[in-house]
Amino acid sequence: MAKTFEASLNELERIVNQLEDGDMPLEESLKLFEDGVRLSRECRERLTNAERRIEVLMKDANGNASLQSVVE
Repeated sequence: MAKTFEASLNELERIVNQLEDGDMPLEESLKLFEDGVRLSRECRERLTNAERRIEVLMKDANGNASLQSVVE
């Protein structure tokens, strides 16, 4: 089962904190970095998909997208 966006973001934050500490062997750091890049890409993809869904929902009766700021 896929993780929620929030769970992925929390895991990414944990990875960043561990890498910033720098108290681990190089191979472990590289593995964490790879995991972080993967999570970052997954989160970006989810955000892009959410933006697309919002754009579809914001279309008017003529099918024209009303580009209004949804997130402040």
